[in-house]
Amino acid sequence: MNRLLRPLRNGVTYTRLLHLWVPALPFSVWILVHPSTPWAPTLVLVPLGLVAVVRKGEGVQARLLLTPGEADPGISEEPSACWQDRARTSLWMLVRILLSTATGIVTVWLPLLAVSLAQLAAGTVPAGVPVLEDAPHHWAYVLLVPLPLVLLYAALVGIGALVTAAARRLLGPSPAERLAALEARTEQLLERTRIARELHDSIGHALTVAVVQAGAARAASSPEFTERALTAIEETGRAALEDLERVLGVLRESERPTSARPTLTDADRLLESARASGAAVDAEVTGPLETLPGPVSREGYRILQEALTNVLRHAGAVPARVRVAAADGLLTLEVRNPLPDDRPAPGRGSGLRGIRERAALLGGRARTGPDGDGDWRVRVELPLG
Repeated sequence: MNRLLRPLRNGVTYTRLLHLWVPALPFSVWILVHPSTPWAPTLVLVPLGLVAVVRKGEGVQARLLLTPGEADPGISEEPSACWQDRARTSLWMLVRILLSTATGIVTVWLPLLAVSLAQLAAGTVPAGVPVLEDAPHHWAYVLLVPLPLVLLYAALVGIGALVTAAARRLLGPSPAERLAALEARTEQLLERTRIARELHDSIGHALTVAVVQAGAARAASSPEFTERALTAIEETGRAALEDLERVLGVLRESERPTSARPTLTDADRLLESARASGAAVDAEVTGPLETLPGPVSREGYRILQEALTNVLRHAGAVPARVRVAAADGLLTLEVRNPLPDDRPAPGRGSGLRGIRERAALLGGRARTGPDGDGDWRVRVELPLG
């Protein structure tokens, strides 16, 4: 019983009824003025539905009154973009006026029928229902009074559900709109993944450098070394804050240019940060890095940053060899470092996975692992085309 009466307590039942009454009112006025041509207004609906902006107006009404509060009701709010959308809108206009007419009939005649049955039970002449004017009076008609009201309730709930289903079918997104929404969702997911990688690389690098520097300064017990370590921690922290501002700027401003992100022309900052942490970095950079394509240069910077972070995190202050070369349509980045015997190889974690994902997104490849000579090697090749 509670389930059957639930629509009475649901506000959407009444907003759907309002949506059906809106076109029924002018249609009823026309019938009163021109009862001989009640079908004439329907001739206007087909050309009206061909107007592109009408679909947008109908979609806004349907979302507001038929599916209030639903995050994704499956009803478009965009103007018609093709003739198929226009045809669906015209058909929707016809369906809506037919269901509105049915709503007007049941909301008038079924309550009037209930009143007439009550009048018959009371012994008075019923008014408004000609078929009952000659019916004999009897008190038993009072038992039939709830029947029209129950039918009215069922009809209104059923017609409301039917018009909502028709709106989703006829005013729903077209294939082009669904594809555009899917592309936008994909772009959003890719952007979120990129931001996560940006935060992991920049903040992870800064924290790794700070931890290594702090541990080395405590072990050295040298005021001069401590001073250099604190300076390196400060510089790395400032650089991390700048990176964090860049990443957060992407979240705040969707149109922010990606050129604000660091590129391989800023690689000296990474190398100096690693050297300040105690690692002996032997770097060799060849080729015109300033002419690299933007995406390649930006992702190359992050790959180099993550590789150096892994050196400090897993191997500590050990000699590292860095090779960056841009030639023959290919950018090659290679970072080697010896692995101490008592430390496991960094075979797991999101850092190496992020390197591989960055390389794959640009059509390149990444190889990570021991090289057979006791060194850990990260080698990435990115096409420049």
